[in-house]
Amino acid sequence: MQSLVEDVIRPNADRLDREGEFPSENLAVLGKAGWNSIFLPKELGGLELDYQSFGVVVQEIAKACPSTALVYSMNVGATIIIYKYGNEDQWHRWLKPLRNGKFGTIATSERASGGQYWISHSQAEYKDDGYVLNLEKAFVTSSGHADFYVLQTRSPHAEKLSDLTYFIVDGKQDGIETGVWDALGVRGNHSSPIRFNDIYVDRRDRIGEEGTGKSIIENSNVYIFGLAAAWTGTAIGIYNEVLAYARKSLANYQVIRNQLASAKIIIDSLSAWQKDIASQLEEWAQTDTPLPPNLRTLIIEFKVHASESANQVAQIAMDVAGGYGYKKGILERLYRDARAGIVMGPSNNLARELIGKEIVGIDTALWPENN
Repeated sequence: MQSLVEDVIRPNADRLDREGEFPSENLAVLGKAGWNSIFLPKELGGLELDYQSFGVVVQEIAKACPSTALVYSMNVGATIIIYKYGNEDQWHRWLKPLRNGKFGTIATSERASGGQYWISHSQAEYKDDGYVLNLEKAFVTSSGHADFYVLQTRSPHAEKLSDLTYFIVDGKQDGIETGVWDALGVRGNHSSPIRFNDIYVDRRDRIGEEGTGKSIIENSNVYIFGLAAAWTGTAIGIYNEVLAYARKSLANYQVIRNQLASAKIIIDSLSAWQKDIASQLEEWAQTDTPLPPNLRTLIIEFKVHASESANQVAQIAMDVAGGYGYKKGILERLYRDARAGIVMGPSNNLARELIGKEIVGIDTALWPENN
């Protein structure tokens, strides 16, 4: 993985940011090496690795290019949903091609949900032997580039917001309209809105039964672990860059050494927490039980801490590097990239509300009808 990052991903990073280019080459190389199929069995072209490995891979990518790390994490999240809740036909049609460079993403949040990405106001309709979708998703990573989208919407006869169904949508068919992504940071991940206009989805591309979307959402916070690992990797990448600069001419200043020490302490705490959560996820993966609520909350806590820690380390790096860090370049790019973690779903403010409810014993039901 490290050679792939150094030979391909790192050399591409500045260009992707400067031109707002999607990391297609990076994803193709990751796919052919098997990393896009990291959790899948070998018969599907996968590597059959665990959560510890996943966290390390995301970190290594994010050190060089946070945009690619986010795209990669969302792809892995989509593959987990299909593999865990889909069927063998879907595995072979959508997951096996990952080894040839194909990739997917998750499309969740809608504008009217107010940041509550699990709520869908859109609703599927029956058509022939399948469904038709007319809906818009907001801030979809890999928008307009993914080979397939894993998305949820209300079931055709749904009366409650929690009555959801998941579908796999072919990303190359007519009727998919994407918005423009011109952002402050992570400019390569193309998280623009996407509109699905009269998209027909055959019944064979429904994931599980109608109405099982609620269960899928409650048990699919694993991709948030990947996002947190991306911000941990971003923090490490920033630290490595500013440390190399400081060693050239600033190492004799006590204030510089103190700043670097503060950044190192933050990073070490993140890495330790990531390993602990990965271990708990591995234990859970060996069972056939729903994701425990306390582990789900722990993953959200880690996302909040990792994203805010990346910003802390970025600020320290700017203080240490001074004018060098402020100039357009690697530190400046990573500083802008780090800002995205705070607002990326679940946003840190919303995440704290979910965590706070659990702390004080208030019902943490995600859907209004369950409160």
